[in-house]
Amino acid sequence: MLLATQDRGFFGQTYEQKLNKLKEIGFEGLEIDGKPLIERFDELRQAVRSTGVAISSVCGGYRGWIGDFDAEQRAFAVSDISEILSYSGELGARGIVVPAAFGIFSKKLPPFGSPRASDEEREILLDSLSKLNESALASGAELLLEPLNRYEDHMINRLEDAASLIREGGFKGVKVMADFFHMQIEEPDISASLRAAGELVTHVHLADSNRLQPGYGHTDFRAGFRTLKEIGFTGYMAVECELAPGDGEQAYVEMAKYLKSCMD
Repeated sequence: MLLATQDRGFFGQTYEQKLNKLKEIGFEGLEIDGKPLIERFDELRQAVRSTGVAISSVCGGYRGWIGDFDAEQRAFAVSDISEILSYSGELGARGIVVPAAFGIFSKKLPPFGSPRASDEEREILLDSLSKLNESALASGAELLLEPLNRYEDHMINRLEDAASLIREGGFKGVKVMADFFHMQIEEPDISASLRAAGELVTHVHLADSNRLQPGYGHTDFRAGFRTLKEIGFTGYMAVECELAPGDGEQAYVEMAKYLKSCMD
C-alpha cells in the first residue's frame, strides 16, 4: 500500500517542487484536481519523470454530477470525466474519484423527500456509469466510484451501494473508492464492508472520524489496513483531511510516520 495526498500550498509552486516535497516527507503520490491535470499536463508528465513520484489519482475538476437531477449537468459530467480519464491514463494515474453527487440532496435533512424515485435514480446512475465505463476502458484509467455519507449524498452511501451498481452493470472500468471518513459514519463494520467489496476496492481516501488528519480521531486505521491487505489491496491511500493546528509540513511528517506505523 502506498501513501498519497491532495495538494497543499506549502508543497511548492511547480509540480516538480511539489513531488520532491512529498518524497521528502514520506509520501509516494499526489492526487490532483482535473483542471490542472489538463492545463498543466506536460509539466506534470515531466515532474513525474524527473522525481519518480506518481500522480496517484484525480479528484474533482469537472462540471455537474453523474447522478445530477438536471440532464444537462449529467451530460457535462460524463463529457468532462471522460476527458479527464483520457489524460489520467496517459499519465499513469489510477483514475478519477467520482461520487454520485455532492450536496444536491440529503434524505436526512429537510425537505427529506427526494424529487426523484429511487428506481429512477438507479437507472440514471447505471446509464452514466455505462458511458463512463467505456471511456475508462479506452483510457486505461478507472472511474473510482465514491460512496459519501448520508448528509452529503442520498444515492450511494455504503461500499455495497457502489459495488451493487458495478456488478449489475458488469462494469470492468469502474471500481470502488473507500473513504475512511465516510465509512466511519455509514459502515456498521468497516472491515466487513471492505471484505464484501473485495477486489473492487482499488483506491482509498484517508481522514479520521472528525475529518482531521489520521491519529486525531477514533478511527481504527490499523484494523482497516489489515483488512485491506487481506483483500489484496496494493494501491494508493490518499490523504483528504483537515490538518491539526500548527505547522502544516510537520503535520505531514507526523502523519506519514503514524500511517506507516498503522500499516505495520
